[in-house]
Amino acid sequence: MTTLNDVALLRLAAQRLAGPGLPTAAEVVRWLTAVQAQDLGGAIASVALRSTTSRAASSAASSAPSIDGAGTRHAVEAACDAGEIVRSWPMRGTLHFVAAEDLPWLLELLTPRVIAGAAARRAQLGLDEATLDRARKLAVEALTGGRELRRDELLAVWNDGGLDTTGQRGYHMIGHLAQTGTLCFGPMRDGEQRLVLVDEWITNPRRPEREAALGELAWRYFRGHGPATVKDFARWTNLTMADVRAGLAVARPRLARFDVDGVEYLMDPQTPDLLDAHSDHARGVFLLPGFDEFMLGYADRSAALPAEFADRIVPGGNGVFRPTVVSDGRVVGVWKHAGRGAKRTVEATPFEAFPDDVARAIPEVYARWP
Repeated sequence: MTTLNDVALLRLAAQRLAGPGLPTAAEVVRWLTAVQAQDLGGAIASVALRSTTSRAASSAASSAPSIDGAGTRHAVEAACDAGEIVRSWPMRGTLHFVAAEDLPWLLELLTPRVIAGAAARRAQLGLDEATLDRARKLAVEALTGGRELRRDELLAVWNDGGLDTTGQRGYHMIGHLAQTGTLCFGPMRDGEQRLVLVDEWITNPRRPEREAALGELAWRYFRGHGPATVKDFARWTNLTMADVRAGLAVARPRLARFDVDGVEYLMDPQTPDLLDAHSDHARGVFLLPGFDEFMLGYADRSAALPAEFADRIVPGGNGVFRPTVVSDGRVVGVWKHAGRGAKRTVEATPFEAFPDDVARAIPEVYARWP
C-alpha cells in the first residue's frame, strides 16, 4: 500500500536528489523544466545538488551527495555563461532557471495571464504602453550586438533616456520586458547575472504548437516532480483548468497513476524503479535550500511537511522559505549557515529532537554542500 511517505521518497528520486543525479547542470534544469530562482544562490545550489557525478548512498550517516565535477556551483554558473541556462519570469510572475531553448515557448504559454493580472499594478506605477515601449526601445539599443548589462546599468540607461525608475518602476519594467520576450538574465559576472537580449542570446529557441506544448509541459512536470496531483500541476503552472486538462489529455497515456486516501497521483512509470535502486539514499539526510523545488513544486506539501510544522519553514507566512533538513523523505527541521569562509558551519534547528543518526549526518552532509 502506497503512503504519503512513499510519495515523498518517490519525489526525491524523481527530482534526482536521491540517486545518481544528472550529468550536467543544464540537464537538471531541463529535467525539472523550471527551477524557482528568486534567490540566485539558493537556486544554484538546488541545481548543483541534483547534478552530482558521484553519490555515497548507504546509510543515513553516509547518504550525502558527493559534490564534484558537474555538481559544483561553478558548473551551474558556467552553464549560464555558455547560454545553456537562463533566468527569467516564465511562470507565476516568479524568477526561474529554465533551459535557454525552452524559454520562448514557456513565455508564450504561461505569461499572458500573469501579464494581464499585473495590469492594475502597472497602472499604479504609471507604466503605460508608451512608457514600456520606450523602455523596450532603449533596452534593445543598449544591448544589441551581444552586449550585456547589470541591472543597475540598464536602469541608468532608462534614467538617461528620461524614464523614471524609482520605487518599483525599474523592477517592473525589467520583469515586463522579460515576460514579453525581450530580456533575460544570461551570463554570470562577479556573482551577478547580466541582462541580455533573448533574440541574440538564445540561438536555438523551441516553439512547439500550443497543444504539443501543453502536453510536453504536463509530461515533464510529472516526470520530474511526480508523484504529484493535477492540483499540484495547476498551481505550479498557473494554467487555466482547460489548459491543464488539454495537457493531461496528451501526457496521461505516458504516466503511471495510483491513489492515496482517494487522491490520484501521477508520475513517470520509471520512478519507482529508480527509488528501489536508491532507497537507502532517499531515506537519508538532505540539506535543501529554502526555495527548493522539493517544497515549491507542489500545492500540497503534506507528503513531506507535517502540517503542524508548516509555519516553521515560512515564518509568519511572509513568503520567504527557510532551508530545510529532510530525513526519510520528511522535513524534520530547518538550517542555516553559521560563520564565514573556512570557519563556516551549519546550524540546524529541529522541529522536535533530531534522532542521533540524523544529528550525526547533518555536519557530514553540510561538508559536501555545494
